[in-house]
Amino acid sequence: MTATSGLQLRTLITKSGQLELSLARVELPEPAADQVLVRVEASPINPSDLGLLLGPADPTSLKASGSGEGAKVSGSVSQAALPFLAARLDQSLPVGNEAAGTVIKAGGSEAAQALKGKLVSMIGGAMYAEYRLLKATDCQPLPTGTTAADGASWFVNPLTALGMTETMKREGHKALVHTAAASNLGQMLVKICLADGIGLVNVVRSAAQAKLLRGIGARHVADSSAPSFMDDLVAALAETGATIAFDATGGGKLASQILTAMEIAQNKTAKEYSRYGSTVHKQVYIYGSLNTGPTELVRNYGMAWGVGGWLLTPFLQKIGRPDQVRLRERVAAELRTTFKSHYTRTISLAEALDPANIQAYAKRATGEKFLIAPHKPG
Repeated sequence: MTATSGLQLRTLITKSGQLELSLARVELPEPAADQVLVRVEASPINPSDLGLLLGPADPTSLKASGSGEGAKVSGSVSQAALPFLAARLDQSLPVGNEAAGTVIKAGGSEAAQALKGKLVSMIGGAMYAEYRLLKATDCQPLPTGTTAADGASWFVNPLTALGMTETMKREGHKALVHTAAASNLGQMLVKICLADGIGLVNVVRSAAQAKLLRGIGARHVADSSAPSFMDDLVAALAETGATIAFDATGGGKLASQILTAMEIAQNKTAKEYSRYGSTVHKQVYIYGSLNTGPTELVRNYGMAWGVGGWLLTPFLQKIGRPDQVRLRERVAAELRTTFKSHYTRTISLAEALDPANIQAYAKRATGEKFLIAPHKPG
């Protein structure tokens, strides 16, 4: 048996402040007993991938050189950002959180052999590559009739959306708020909450996004660009009773506005005045950074509140393997309905290094999702 060779996309930030993106040819050994070798056929570009791929570099400053396997992109990273990147400086790192492809080799274990020849979804990083060697347990067999594109985004967005409703239930809340809600993930969350009977308040940034969500059945939508935003938000919170929010924007005043609106909604039914505000705990979890500025909090919502971070991987580790499997199986069963992803462009590994493409997918614009097909020519 011979090792399998394939291209892999790499990102490097040097100690001098240079971002370098390139393609490297790597050899993958034969699978160990509990491993499989997968021919990667589709891998999405998620916002969570961009943080590693580009770091804090300005996409408009990137310059390309070479072509094909020799394609490279370089750009500058500000000196002020380097101390926060110390753990990754001068390291060539693979990119890509999730993907789908066909198992072409399998180790000797029963779990590995059961996947041989099957189309699977995968997690574990380093997915922007032609081939990926990983544990069989990091693969999810896809239902008959599913394509690699269907299964490529099976993990990050679907499990994040399910993780939000699971967190809501585990922390004793009965409804939730989601920002940047017209995103691919946001549309999945609308469908989950409709199916599961969960109250959901969707915060969007334009009338067009509000129309999009109402078109798929969203019942409560508040447009932050509208003059009536706070009144609309309070009304939706009062009706649903939502006291937990998941905020993808991160920076700015939105988290504070949500907490304020929650407080106003809670006080509508208060039996008596309290100088310390409502005793109902109000929680905002920040899980994204669409706004990279500071998070601004104006404390006019009492004392029963919290703002924290939320990430998918620690959440999955916390709930344990049985509940992980339960969520994964739901995603696999509903990949072409609830958890269907839409892509605006499919690009090759080399095309992923085209500065024009980088500027397009780095915008993280609603409705513009890119898919990498590692074996696509070009």
